[in-house]
Amino acid sequence: MKKKSPLIECVPNFSEGRDLKIIDAIVATIKSVRGVKVLHVDIGFDAHRTVITFVGTPKKVCEAAFLAIRTASELIDMHLHKGIHPRIGATDVCPLVPIRDISLEETAIYARQLAQRVGKELHIPVYCYEAAATAEYRKNLADIRKLQYEGLAQMLTDPKWQPDFYPRYNAQSGATVIGARPFLIAFNINLNTTDVGVAKKCAKNLQKKIPQVDSKQ
Repeated sequence: MKKKSPLIECVPNFSEGRDLKIIDAIVATIKSVRGVKVLHVDIGFDAHRTVITFVGTPKKVCEAAFLAIRTASELIDMHLHKGIHPRIGATDVCPLVPIRDISLEETAIYARQLAQRVGKELHIPVYCYEAAATAEYRKNLADIRKLQYEGLAQMLTDPKWQPDFYPRYNAQSGATVIGARPFLIAFNINLNTTDVGVAKKCAKNLQKKIPQVDSKQ
């Protein structure tokens, strides 16, 4: 019986949700890598953000992710971007997710390699997060992009928040956050309150009730 190849999923979030020509160009770039399959394209107009999900072998997925980040850096100008979703760059976040015959730790190695390539070849500051983080305080995505794109230049002056790769300001593309994580289930709930604390408490309770997925299954 032929051994199956390891599979990972990539779910990059791009800061563009209104110009279909740009979105189509990014999707086409991903599809140009043979062996990579695009599963879903979620376009958010108000968030001004598009989430693309694709899958393949680790090397193929990393190649497609790099090309997509490059295309986004060429077509998206963060000076002009306004949306309701937090973001730090043209490719805001790019997580790799283990699906079959590969561990989260192994996936994190690919994430760091991708991050290094993006920094070196595209001159985009990159932060590694979740399983690929280089420090405990850098694991959480919200902590990394708390100042958003508008505060990135200030963030780069803080020694604590120097990027893992390419520590220079890129005005057009902003920065990118790359990492490895388990599957993420995300959905929206409307609460009859303006108290953010209530929302955070609800989120924590829900997280406790959702079982962790074994990435080796």
